[in-house]
Amino acid sequence: MALINEKLRKKAWANAIAKPAQEFPLTPLPVISGTIPPGLRGTLYRNGPGRLERGGIHVGHWFDGDGAILGVHFNTPPYQGGDRGGATAVYRYVQTDGYKEETAAGKLLYGNYGMTAPGAFWNRWLKPIKNVANTSVLALPDKLLALWEGDHPYALDLQTLETKGSDNLGGLDKGLPYSAHPSVDLHTKEIFNFGVSPGANAVLNLFKSDWTGKIVQKAKFTLNGFPAIHDFVLAGPYLVFFAPAVRVNVFPILAGISTYSECLQWQPQVGTQILIFNRQTLSLVSRGETEPWFQWHFANGYVDPNGEVIVDIARYQDFQTNQFLQEVAFGETHTPAKSTLTRVRINPQTGAVTNIQQILDRHCEFPSVPPENVGQASRYTYLSISQEGTDISQEILNGIACYDHKTETLTEADLGENRYPSEPIYVTDADNPEQAWILTVVYDGNCDRSQVWVFDAHRLSEEPVCKLELPSVIPHSFHGTWKGV
Repeated sequence: MALINEKLRKKAWANAIAKPAQEFPLTPLPVISGTIPPGLRGTLYRNGPGRLERGGIHVGHWFDGDGAILGVHFNTPPYQGGDRGGATAVYRYVQTDGYKEETAAGKLLYGNYGMTAPGAFWNRWLKPIKNVANTSVLALPDKLLALWEGDHPYALDLQTLETKGSDNLGGLDKGLPYSAHPSVDLHTKEIFNFGVSPGANAVLNLFKSDWTGKIVQKAKFTLNGFPAIHDFVLAGPYLVFFAPAVRVNVFPILAGISTYSECLQWQPQVGTQILIFNRQTLSLVSRGETEPWFQWHFANGYVDPNGEVIVDIARYQDFQTNQFLQEVAFGETHTPAKSTLTRVRINPQTGAVTNIQQILDRHCEFPSVPPENVGQASRYTYLSISQEGTDISQEILNGIACYDHKTETLTEADLGENRYPSEPIYVTDADNPEQAWILTVVYDGNCDRSQVWVFDAHRLSEEPVCKLELPSVIPHSFHGTWKGV
């Protein structure tokens, strides 16, 4: 009876992470409904924690799970017996050094974001933190990068997702972090990223890469304290960072006493620090300070006709989100953490904020714009969202939507109850540049299955144009990308 009550108490989303994900080889995907658009040619990649326990030991935070990559190839070889117009998929864990060592041992050996290394105290500081490669992906011409913000990326084969090994991109020193949130300018073929080196006064490392991913320019900037910086934004000629009012107390981490998550301290008195860099020289243009908030993710940035920098973020009033995400790993949440789509206007020469405007009073996350609009004004912002009436302390994000900045309207997809989509990925049709699609991986808690849904990007409230069945459940993931042919 107790087991039955436990199952009833947990929400449907919890079943997707209740057990480690099962890999599958390249497999043709059956079409559940609709048809695959002929102009949808390329691959959807997604990354997220595939397993949250091993050998009877559970991780401490959702961020600790081993990364697993899903690749869905649309209208591209290899077809494996399917005709043109089909789709195949493959799902594999990233074979990091730590993953392989723990697989051989049959138990968790390393500490991570929300856990110290199991075993004796001295093991906590003798062993490094494991690179779980579980946060995002960057598709380059000849390889896929599995990204995690604490270390080098891992390179994978674009088709098979076979892990090739750690990659220094021709310019990363040993142990130098490379963030999970690069920003790609499709027009100039430049890739920008950063990494934060820990310390009492942490160092912000800036990177510029060419189209192959090779680092061609680097810069360093010493920060005040050790702020928790997860993302940044490209805004026309600028790279913009918001250092939120969260500081890392690094010494208990180094001593093995506390986890990184436990050492993140909400300090509203320090406010939000703003850093604006020149994207060509990677030199500091200005710095400013404004009211405290926290953000994981930026939607976009650009420079308006008046020369002001416009930055859109998913903004939290405090740092409760970290507690909520820790609870997700255990399949039951109770901490409310609301994020709203918010616009910040900044004078780039002084770093002064001239206006803060809430655009949308709905809980949302993972905001993005069409890839060709990155760094430029975009009429549309796509985002994950909580459906109306959702108790956000009990449920994870259960909808996707599009905000039209011109008409100030929100269009939502109707997924029904107990269905949980991944972040919406925007794809321009290969045959018609006026046509675009939204791809999302949906966990259906009604039948414990995972599917790929394809929507018309301009008709998001209508039924999906296609639904595809995946061979096994894909646990809720963080970020994805699209690579066209």
